[in-house]
Amino acid sequence: MTRPARPIPDRHLRPPMGWNSWDCYGTTVTEEEVLANATFMRDHMLAHGWDTVVVDIQWYEPTARAHGYNPDAPLVLDDHGRQMPAPNRFPSAADGAGFGPLADRVHELGLRFGLHIMRGIPRRAVAARLPVAGTDWTADEIADTGSVCPWNSDNYGLNHDHPGAQAYYDSQVAQFAQWGVDFIKADDMLFPYHEREISAYARAIARSGRIELSLSPGTDVSVAHLDHLRDTATMWRVCDDLWDRWEDVEAQFGRMARWAPWQGTVSTGGSTAGGWADADMLPLGRIGIRAERGEDRLCALTRPEQISLLTLWLISRSPLMMGGDLPTSPVETIELLTNDEALDVLWHSGDNREVLREKDLVLWTARDTDGRTRYAAVFSLADRPEHVAVPLGSIGARPDDRVRELWTRTDTPHDGHCLRADLPAHGAALYRLTPPDTTG
Repeated sequence: MTRPARPIPDRHLRPPMGWNSWDCYGTTVTEEEVLANATFMRDHMLAHGWDTVVVDIQWYEPTARAHGYNPDAPLVLDDHGRQMPAPNRFPSAADGAGFGPLADRVHELGLRFGLHIMRGIPRRAVAARLPVAGTDWTADEIADTGSVCPWNSDNYGLNHDHPGAQAYYDSQVAQFAQWGVDFIKADDMLFPYHEREISAYARAIARSGRIELSLSPGTDVSVAHLDHLRDTATMWRVCDDLWDRWEDVEAQFGRMARWAPWQGTVSTGGSTAGGWADADMLPLGRIGIRAERGEDRLCALTRPEQISLLTLWLISRSPLMMGGDLPTSPVETIELLTNDEALDVLWHSGDNREVLREKDLVLWTARDTDGRTRYAAVFSLADRPEHVAVPLGSIGARPDDRVRELWTRTDTPHDGHCLRADLPAHGAALYRLTPPDTTG
């Protein structure tokens, strides 16, 4: 039975949902492409909770290319060593306007605007000894030239024993806020875990008064950092970049089982706080157009694998950041992303956890915030189709529960003892379990 539509919770009470340019455009996205995706989101996805558009890495690099980074790239900087959008890619940024005009356009569509930034300060600013805004210090005085990103040569880290390091982050984030930025994805923060850099960036964001912080890339990030992450960020990655390969998806089962108990903890006052462990972007739809990985293609995951990916992200309450180009992605992909019955699990659940993993069978359960409804996800990691019989007690179901599969939007009969399903290779089913006297 179809459940009556429920309001989408305030964005502070649910994981972020949006689009990010990385999987389709890598370092090369243009203003026209950002606006095309923003317009599509407004027209087809905003009503389903998708509300944020993020310009990923090297928006300040006029010679950016697919499949890698240019050494000693000619970054566009202002007089204080802060990155500025490359006008050849973002024409509205000319004459020092920055991302202000583009953010205004995105806001007019009813959406939030986000950008990516690397940890530290540009090496070109250090070489030129550019002054730090509002101070008497220069970039070479505050840089930690021994702290570098292993995969991108644009920046040095900052020496946080020097007060000018905080001043630089304060001035950078203040400029972003002036442009109207709502969301920052700060990269090269978590591997290794740069605690002082994260704290400094979080202080700068707190002083800006308006921006949410996402941290990347997340390789080997430990739950031991949970308290610090909650204090500083809205979301944090728990893996390296995830692409359209089943092995990448399968590796997320263990990671999200580790992090799911800590997602968006609800306080006794009823408000949600604590932030969100991020299983990474969704490499769905049309990706690789000018990306770092692979060529222009549709997602290489099979449809069952795509459903498994989305099911795991939903039942573990990961943020959802779509990586495919929205206007040119298949309609079937957009239908998955706008399935409100499935998205209810992301918006209205708690106590989300893996309850069983034996051989190729993985089970997750969650409780709806209404206090009566339950959810269950059944995954097959097998490389062949499988018929699975799941005892109702293994997923917290009762003998008289009504069961509905949310991807197919079909009511599912059972015998009061077992839930049976035929799952394709690497397939999943997502169920809503309701008592017989409950509407929907």
